[in-house]
Amino acid sequence: MNVDEIRSILELVREHALTEFELEVEGVKLKVKKTAAGPVFQLPGSAAYQPLPAVGLPMPGAAAAPAAARPASAEPEVASDLAIVKSPIVGTFYRSPEPGAPVFAEKGSVVKKGQVLCIIEAMKLMNEIESEYEGEIVNVYVENGQPVQYGERLFAIRTK
Repeated sequence: MNVDEIRSILELVREHALTEFELEVEGVKLKVKKTAAGPVFQLPGSAAYQPLPAVGLPMPGAAAAPAAARPASAEPEVASDLAIVKSPIVGTFYRSPEPGAPVFAEKGSVVKKGQVLCIIEAMKLMNEIESEYEGEIVNVYVENGQPVQYGERLFAIRTK
């Protein structure tokens, strides 16, 4: 892992407002964790390193921006009979296997356990996200081609 790759990873962490990120590639393990005081970097066998904030950059304002981007009212109340499928990874959400192809599942579709609901592209890998539930899709929370965060709602399914 070279410095440019690490910079790219750190830019992705900043861009997606992640609070924690861990990656292991070819025996090198990188862990980035943001705290209230800023990010903490750590490589195995070394002490945690917390860089000093740059002069003139408002650190508290940067932390508040992601929270303001998604107001609490944007997330509707979830009925007790609905199962929520959440993103298991950070990446780009795709509703179909390729452009122009029919979507895997849409509002009103009846899905079975193990059926592919969508694809999330992460680091040039296409990850099929399968349903853990049987039932009818009552809501699709993400638009095709949009970035998603770990734990973000993707689908609401009325279970049978």
